[in-house]
Amino acid sequence: MQNLEYRYQFSPSLDIAEVEATVTLAVLATESLHGESRVRLEARHAFSAENRLCVIDSTGEVGRDLNRLFLGFVSREFGQDSFDVQLVASTECVSTAPAV
Repeated sequence: MQNLEYRYQFSPSLDIAEVEATVTLAVLATESLHGESRVRLEARHAFSAENRLCVIDSTGEVGRDLNRLFLGFVSREFGQDSFDVQLVASTECVSTAPAV
């Protein structure tokens, strides 16, 4: 099965702790839409402060909603020029572990 992952790379000028807080906000917002259990099971994502990277698997409905919310939040909070985002087709699942 092919997974569709969005990989966000953040500018060195950003406070990476603020970006991590925005990941948490997007997860909470996704829980409001789909419920905590479904998000825990279906919203695969990973964040690495060291690499300034966030990866979201958008293969399913819950992951797509998480990605949409996260993109909207980071675009408004930090500006569209503060990060790069790439869509990557992968055969491996992104880990829900905190590091990439």
